[in-house]
Amino acid sequence: MHTPFKSPLCAVPSIAASALNLRSTAVLRELVEVYVATGEPVGSRTLSRRLPLNLSPASIRNVMADLEEAGLLYAPHTSAGRLPTQQGLRLFVDGLLEFGDLGQEERAEISARCAAHGRSLQDTLAEAGQMLSGLAGAAGLVVAPKGEAPLRHIEFVPLGPGRALVVLVQGDGRVENRVIEVPPGLPPSALVQAGNYLNARLSDLTLDETRANVTQEITANRSALDALTTQVVEAGMATWAGGAKGSEHGSLILRGQARLLENMENLTRVHEIQALFERLEAQETTLKLLELAQRGEGVQIFIGAESGLFSTAGLSVVVAPFRNAQEKIVGAIGVIGPSRINYGRVIPVVDYTARVIGRLLG
Repeated sequence: MHTPFKSPLCAVPSIAASALNLRSTAVLRELVEVYVATGEPVGSRTLSRRLPLNLSPASIRNVMADLEEAGLLYAPHTSAGRLPTQQGLRLFVDGLLEFGDLGQEERAEISARCAAHGRSLQDTLAEAGQMLSGLAGAAGLVVAPKGEAPLRHIEFVPLGPGRALVVLVQGDGRVENRVIEVPPGLPPSALVQAGNYLNARLSDLTLDETRANVTQEITANRSALDALTTQVVEAGMATWAGGAKGSEHGSLILRGQARLLENMENLTRVHEIQALFERLEAQETTLKLLELAQRGEGVQIFIGAESGLFSTAGLSVVVAPFRNAQEKIVGAIGVIGPSRINYGRVIPVVDYTARVIGRLLG
């Protein structure tokens, strides 16, 4: 199935895919696909063996020269082969990329990997990011939604000696579970008392607001809890509020960053990737990624410096938003990888994973 992608930016290539003739279109598409698979410059003899058109290497060299003049290809160093420029990759993604829907088995596997199964939302999103990293051979990223919904119910469930499960139900229907350590020999009644104490103080407050009020009350010795139950309450609230580092726009989860450093012999490129990691740690990057995901419907593709996250031309971002039950965009998921990632494979995987996460939030 052939599906063109619109550029997410206002700046579009000076030449459109429709302006290319049959030969140029075939040569550019095949060259980019070989480059994506190998990462090496592609020569005319390689293309003549692969193209269904009856073109000699000499004819293909003439076409490649025209594409180079149009700014879509370039010759690295003294190599006889050619590589796509950022503009060439953009044109390929926007108008020449071919991909199909995922098969039933692939959909089932993604759904299973992203299923909650008693895990917290944060852990589920981290697993989704790890899965995308493995499938794309790149770094998986998730902008996790901030838990702003009012709390509906909190419950502590005994699991065994020294352990208990904290169950938190938010007003939007999301349920999260965390295992905490409790004092040895804690009676079940203390867990019930801890739950009752917190539920009596929810009053449509968010988790952060509830934690602040409870902490203030306990600090001021105005609570009616004994010492053991107080430990349970504090452990439960610390577990929920002390998760991933976040901001007012949510938190950023990264998985598989080391994949960006694989097979890199150029020290300059290594430093660029390390600088990217440092930038991704900054809270403003979370807002930037969410903004990128919101620039259009579905999957957004940013090649090289288009994303504003990095200046190097060797990386791409593929990202899609996910929505809650009210159809509001609350987060994003995608990958950061080399510009030669397999777009035809990565785009449908990112798209479907975003929709699976949206169903979980709904």
